[in-house]
Amino acid sequence: MSVIDEVKDRIDIVDLVGETVKLRKSGKNYTGFCPFHPNKRTPAFAVFADSGTWRCFGACNEGGDIFSFVMKKEGWDFSETLAYLAERAGVELVPHTPEQEAEDESRQRLHELLDATVTFFRHQLFSTAAGEPALAYLRDRGMSDATLETFEIGYAPDSWDATMKHLIERGFQERDLVDAGVVSERETGGLFDRFRNRIMFPIRDVRGRMAGFGARVLDPEAVPKYLNSPQTSTFDKGRLLYGLDKSRQDIRKLDQAVIVEGYMDVIGLHQAGFRNAVSPMGTALTESQLRLLKRYSRRIVLALDADTAGSQATLRGLDVARETLDREVDPVFNARGLVRHEGRLDADLRIVTLPEGLDPDEVVIDDPEAWTGLLEGAQTIVDYVLDVATAARDVEDPKAKAEIARQVLPLIEDVADPVEREVYRQNLARRLKVDERALLQYRKVKPRRSRRAPQAVSEVEEKPATISPSGAVESFCMAVLLGHPELLYRVDREFQALEIERSSNQDFSSTEFQMIFKVIRSALGQHEEEPVHYWQNNLEPQLYSIAETLIDEFGNIDILQQKVIDEVIANFFRLRKRWLESELTHIRFQLEALQEQSPSEGEDQQEQIWQLTREVQRLADIERRLDQVLSRQGGPISTAAIL
Repeated sequence: MSVIDEVKDRIDIVDLVGETVKLRKSGKNYTGFCPFHPNKRTPAFAVFADSGTWRCFGACNEGGDIFSFVMKKEGWDFSETLAYLAERAGVELVPHTPEQEAEDESRQRLHELLDATVTFFRHQLFSTAAGEPALAYLRDRGMSDATLETFEIGYAPDSWDATMKHLIERGFQERDLVDAGVVSERETGGLFDRFRNRIMFPIRDVRGRMAGFGARVLDPEAVPKYLNSPQTSTFDKGRLLYGLDKSRQDIRKLDQAVIVEGYMDVIGLHQAGFRNAVSPMGTALTESQLRLLKRYSRRIVLALDADTAGSQATLRGLDVARETLDREVDPVFNARGLVRHEGRLDADLRIVTLPEGLDPDEVVIDDPEAWTGLLEGAQTIVDYVLDVATAARDVEDPKAKAEIARQVLPLIEDVADPVEREVYRQNLARRLKVDERALLQYRKVKPRRSRRAPQAVSEVEEKPATISPSGAVESFCMAVLLGHPELLYRVDREFQALEIERSSNQDFSSTEFQMIFKVIRSALGQHEEEPVHYWQNNLEPQLYSIAETLIDEFGNIDILQQKVIDEVIANFFRLRKRWLESELTHIRFQLEALQEQSPSEGEDQQEQIWQLTREVQRLADIERRLDQVLSRQGGPISTAAIL
């Protein structure tokens, strides 16, 4: 039994879900209101104790096991969720080596040290004469004591060693202070406090653990104006977002994340009730940060100040910049990079321009409703860049038209969706008042992605292609896709020939396989890397280990043989048929639960019953078509004319 299976075996899904959802027993299963979307009228959330799964029949239309439930609820990745559930279940993930145990202990010491530093800085702000100017400044900026408490804001005294002495007195070692980024080392030897006479902003990771600090000067002559912790084992600027630990629930609830440029922007918005704001802390916005946000919402808005939005920097390489928090890296929001991220992540990225001279925290102080209006008017990245590119030019000038086209068209070509590309190209032609066919001359022919060389036919013993147990079928199908991702195109065509939706992650029952499938699908949707290299570079460590095990078990399957390809396709059909059977069982349970309820819900309840009844008929028809195909296992699989 794998550790994942052992965790599932030890944790009762009813107990786990019941901690946050009020469940009512209905037969051998349970129903309640879905915790992931607002609905207080008709219970559309079900927990199936026997299979250890859950399902929302309402707006979410999602389901899964204990892993997917915790991941959706907390916004964690698979590794974080596995660590949490394994600890809860008392399952040791991997026997730690002495080196790994030492590393874990070291990181835990750093978290404790940073927490102690937060307490010290807060004491300096609220309880010392030296901190009074900092406290007055923060209150002048409109921050309430409750907000200062929530964000744990503090003050680093104007001293070269006050923080260091305090922490050493608390039992921490000098080496730990250096590793946590609290002190720095002189080239000539010795240590000194990294943060001096600065307002301190604690930065926590998404799980609320202390990672590092951001610091703002009080002395207007001091440089740099903002200073972050250095790169440490707990602090990685490219993988952290300030405020996400406090905003993730609201981001999910509102289905929108807003990225602003500074700490004060995040804090001011939260204090005004807009608690879905985060900040990349003045550094370049990375794909890792966007992936982190997309766990909670695919709708992401970047709020840029008016100086940034209208600057010529937007036209120089289509990127925008603002004053950096740490002069080591410029905080560039690269438009082409964002468009590519948008396509890879299947996200909806938009940009809003702030009123001239105002930061977000100033906007909400003047008029909270104005902030809502700004977000509602957010533009797509392409539309924003086109506005900036045409604002300061004479679009009647032929040379200006050509220059704008050369700048904007490469951005349009990077848009993943072909329909969106066409709409943007048409819009550009209208703005420039040129024939759209003229713009097509700028299109670059993308190089065809080289295909992975087929594996040589193995002379060793072949593994049987036909796998009967459902778990083995999943493993077989996943292993084949890991070795030959392009085979998914063939599987999709066979599904489409039956007028059935293409293969998806829902065909796999376990969360770990569903996540691996998503990465394989993403590998086929990008052109920068070979698909195999892509999933190798993008799978989380725990999932990568599962992938390696699958390849070791089924790696010598010869897909050059037609009978093997036929059986691969048949096994994908079997996976879909198994999912259909499970789905039909779940829907029939939900129908029974609805019919048992009192008719007080009236039309809403009746409409849901009709919708579920129609869904049963639709799924049963698909199951019939698959049965017809699978009944012909004696010969090659062919789906033509079986409808």
